[in-house]
Amino acid sequence: MPEMILMEAEEKMEMSLAALHREFVTIRTGRANPKMLERITVDYYGAQSPINQIASVQVPEASQIYVKPYDKSVLSKIEKAIFAANLGVTPTNDGNGLRLIFPPMTEERRKESVKAVHKQAEENKIAIRNIRRDAIADLKKMEKDKLLTEDQLEIYQEEVQKLTDKYIEKIDQAAADKEKDVMHI
Repeated sequence: MPEMILMEAEEKMEMSLAALHREFVTIRTGRANPKMLERITVDYYGAQSPINQIASVQVPEASQIYVKPYDKSVLSKIEKAIFAANLGVTPTNDGNGLRLIFPPMTEERRKESVKAVHKQAEENKIAIRNIRRDAIADLKKMEKDKLLTEDQLEIYQEEVQKLTDKYIEKIDQAAADKEKDVMHI
């Protein structure tokens, strides 16, 4: 049973780390990245659909994304959705698709992006610590119910702490990598 608590805690921590990586994709770097559009949805025949499911998303140049819908009737809806997503660019409609041209990032914009990276990393560290707290609470409940001895409780608490340290370190590394990517000119 305590092993299940540890496995569950590790699984939740892994999910939190994966969520952080998904968040980092949406933070702009100096290059155009089609994944920036993944979270944007468009009303397509009554259903909210991600852009990459209703259009072809290409990167013809390092600073440009071209979005060509499979159905031209949704071009204006895609344009409005991208504009509303506040990516810092205005889509240019050429009649067949949308061109998103990302200007070079200023030093100020890079610093804002780094702040966003640190904020996301800190939020995920808090989530990891909350998972640790819940796992330890479950283990203490088992000890209270006489399913674990005090010594076993201490051993399992150390295991939970090792897991926590491991995932905090992974978050710090991911944040450092993203910061390096954002600050690279």
